[in-house]
Amino acid sequence: MSPSMHNRALELHNLAAHAHAAAAVAHGKGDHLTAHELSTQAHEHSVNALKLAEELANEGKKSSKP
Repeated sequence: MSPSMHNRALELHNLAAHAHAAAAVAHGKGDHLTAHELSTQAHEHSVNALKLAEELANEGKKSSKP
């Protein structure tokens, strides 16, 4: 497993968390359009992070087999 893949997955999770937080702030300020755009972006980051994490898990399963 590549450390860079782990770093990328972590980065995507962090981007998603940041976008969710920014969306909440925008929503609180009444900027619903920006909040929606940020929520959509957060969802995309989350989906990409999940895909990468699944790839890493599958890679780990393959490498642990004798």
